Amino acid sequence: MNPAGSATSATRSSRSVIFVLASCGIAVSLMQTLVVPLLPEFPHLLNTTAANAGWLVTAPLVAGAVCAPVTGRLGDMFGKRRMLLLSLATMALGSAVGAVSDDFAAVLVGRVLQGAAVGVVPLGISIMRDELPEEKVGSGVALMSATLGIGGAVGLPITGVVAQELNWHWLFAGAMVFALLEIALILRVVPESSSRTGGKFDFLGAVGLSVALTCLLLAISKGNEWGWSSVLVLGLLAAAVAVLLLWGTYELRAGAPLVDLRVSARPTVLLTNIASVLVGIAMFTGFLVGSQLLQAPSETGYGYDMSLVIAGLVLLPIGAAMGLFSPVSARISRRYGPRTTLILGACVLALGNLGGSLMHDPLPVVVMNLTVGSIGGALAYGALPALIMRSVPTTETAAANALNSLARSIGTSACSAIVVALTTGSLVHVAGGTYPSINAYSWVFVVAGGAGLLAAVIAAATPGPPRYEAVTARVAVAVGGSR
Repeated sequence: MNPAGSATSATRSSRSVIFVLASCGIAVSLMQTLVVPLLPEFPHLLNTTAANAGWLVTAPLVAGAVCAPVTGRLGDMFGKRRMLLLSLATMALGSAVGAVSDDFAAVLVGRVLQGAAVGVVPLGISIMRDELPEEKVGSGVALMSATLGIGGAVGLPITGVVAQELNWHWLFAGAMVFALLEIALILRVVPESSSRTGGKFDFLGAVGLSVALTCLLLAISKGNEWGWSSVLVLGLLAAAVAVLLLWGTYELRAGAPLVDLRVSARPTVLLTNIASVLVGIAMFTGFLVGSQLLQAPSETGYGYDMSLVIAGLVLLPIGAAMGLFSPVSARISRRYGPRTTLILGACVLALGNLGGSLMHDPLPVVVMNLTVGSIGGALAYGALPALIMRSVPTTETAAANALNSLARSIGTSACSAIVVALTTGSLVHVAGGTYPSINAYSWVFVVAGGAGLLAAVIAAATPGPPRYEAVTARVAVAVGGSR
């Protein structure tokens, strides 16, 4: 046998697994911005209201938040690759529904099915931990985690071009082809994880968590539209708290819970998830407002009169930076630990956002600030799952990563609400339209910068434990020696 040849083959196989799983992450994250360019047109295209059209963005977000923990737990129990394939099949089905439908209800169902596939990212991270050589896990996980941002960044120019030059159904048709291609690649390249817990699925726990998350995310995402002091929003928030308390009590008593709250309550896991919410706020700000800044008319004092497609192309460095710096995140984590990487990434995020609050021209400076924020997001996103995986057993990785992905989703949802609240609170009337003032955008970036700084403080307070496997080994030795 040729050892050098075997090592080369193993390296090539690892690269193939990382490439396929990361491309799956990009495919799923593209769904976040798939319909954004068409939101102003959907009321006419689908014969509905603007408020209803907004559900084409909100519904997949809620579906993803509900399904990610469930698919993560099912992956731990019955096979992560199996659940990965099922998630992508769901995305393909939803895309097919949207590709052939002109009815609003049908397209909404398609968007819900697309959003339900977001569990692909935590499942992919867990497969990497189980199947890749140890020296490849860090860079693979960092890239997989960063795909949540990469897909969102490159999605706007792609969908903008398709929406402008072709029939909008091609957006869904392309997503269906992408999903089917990923399924074929997974069947050929990605092995099934040998780590499974088996057992009985916690159906009641899944229902309770789904209800609580639906109430919470609906209140966050629709608070500005319905009114934060409205009976509906306050009722949803109260219901979310009540159901979460009941759900938590049940999960602590369950023999095989959907989420092991005792593991999730460990300081490293708990603080990392709190930091993830803040990182989601700080990172997603650039995605939400960058295109708006570039498309606004120059009469506003900050706009550049760009079309959606041109603005998306100008902002491509955001996605490129996330892809380029995800392996850097892994190298820093390998040398100094993921906690250090998270602190650094959160500080860079804060720097980019605070720079955006102060400097609104010339254009290269605007793009530079957004790109700096993207670099911080890549560093932080790469470190978050590494911190989680150091603190949970192998049998809990998919569920724990899904919970961390949920924390980031809550952060991006909160970011959307913050941006809408601040940009609609200070308006200027120019060029025959109404636009947010320069001060409104400054405050958006200030809040995002503050979220980044707070995430860095929380990361600094997070314990830096040895790897979970090392802790388990020492406990086993101690128990054996005491007998």
